[in-house]
Amino acid sequence: MEGSGPDEAAPRAIRIFAAFLRLGLTAFGGPAMVAYIGRMAVERRRWLDERTFRDGVALVQAVPGATAMQMAAYVGLKSRGVRGALAAYAGFGLPAFLLMLLFSVLYSGTRHLPVATALFTGLQVIVVAIVASATWSFGRDSLKTVRAGAIAAIAATLLWFGVSPFLVIAGAGAAGLLLYASAPAGRVPAFHASRARLWPALMLVALVAAALTALFIVNRPRFDLAALMLRIDLFAFGGGFASLPLMLFEIVKVRGWMSSNTFMDGIALGQVTPGPIVMTTTFVGYLVYGLSGAVIATLAIFTPSFLIMVIVTPFYDRLKSAAWFARATRGILASFVGLLFYVMVKFALAVPWDLPRALLGAAALAALLKKVDILYVVLAGAALSLLLFR
Repeated sequence: MEGSGPDEAAPRAIRIFAAFLRLGLTAFGGPAMVAYIGRMAVERRRWLDERTFRDGVALVQAVPGATAMQMAAYVGLKSRGVRGALAAYAGFGLPAFLLMLLFSVLYSGTRHLPVATALFTGLQVIVVAIVASATWSFGRDSLKTVRAGAIAAIAATLLWFGVSPFLVIAGAGAAGLLLYASAPAGRVPAFHASRARLWPALMLVALVAAALTALFIVNRPRFDLAALMLRIDLFAFGGGFASLPLMLFEIVKVRGWMSSNTFMDGIALGQVTPGPIVMTTTFVGYLVYGLSGAVIATLAIFTPSFLIMVIVTPFYDRLKSAAWFARATRGILASFVGLLFYVMVKFALAVPWDLPRALLGAAALAALLKKVDILYVVLAGAALSLLLFR
């Protein structure tokens, strides 16, 4: 095992599961949880050393998927192989899934009550502020050149005119390869991963393929749900927020499974549960196909990024040194600024603005830009909504 410490040289999978389950119960703040994972895995448990952990932090920025979930998988993988990765992933995500499932059930039965209507009237404004804050954060980090700004603007324009975001992202990757071709290429080290390290990952891929084949045969509509979530996760570079444009386009615009307002309600519920924002897929799956839909959608939205983490980790030294990968990633991350801007505009247009809503939205955005914890912003917004909109 790489990076282990003297206290627990090879922690059992059940101990990894229990440790991440404990973390998952309070996993508010999305990517901010990476620091807490580091304290647990490096300082307290000593499962990894600091350098190995830092390599993981860099790696999760370069592959698709929710950042904190990917970091949990990385720690489990380095500590106990694929079994450890599965244990960490399951433990960290289980509390968020169960809470979101509970909220989805309650939402289905109460959303037309006056108190629920008032609550979500305000929370939809908070969601606009959350996406605006995420757009600003993405833009500050990714739009540092005119070329990046042009990619973002073109991405937003193409999505507005109905081009699939999957094609937009693929095009942005190709644009990155062309526009950043002058970036220096590092020396690519030799690859030394053994076949034994890749075999468990290949077995997982085969298992997922078999499950999808069985679902296709038994229930085509639920297979389509799973296939959509798999595709969304596969393209969600840059963390959980990167999945929002893909979900909005496919779920609301293409398939019409729900309105923009209902989708915004799901995002709001996701912000008062621990775990990544992509847990909104539990809400989507439940509203479309009930309990089975919630389970299928949730498993599917995390499967590709988990498999990529397991497969790519042995290649990390080559990946981080590959100039082509860095150039394509720069283009993709720039496009997500444009895609998030599109989401912000679409959500804002779905809100019937008046003075109370405008003031609530401005206050929420100001708080988020001042780094106030997103959970506190949502809870305060919920309380104000009950006062303002009943």
